[in-house]
Amino acid sequence: MAVAIRLRRAGARNNPFYHVVAIDSRKAREGKFLEKLGHYDPTVKPIRFEINQERFAYWVGVGGIASRTVSQ
Repeated sequence: MAVAIRLRRAGARNNPFYHVVAIDSRKAREGKFLEKLGHYDPTVKPIRFEINQERFAYWVGVGGIASRTVSQ
């Protein structure tokens, strides 16, 4: 099983909010995830991006691959 660390969309229409999750790479964006690692809110100024560094490092250590958006 390949693990991806990516954004999972939440929030209302025209008001996006994203959760940073560890998920099986074969699952859909809105599918069942393994663990929630943080959140990303692009609607506030400055943009708020918070992530649990310890759990992120764990998932990367066991072979998880962060998406381009999460790795920035």
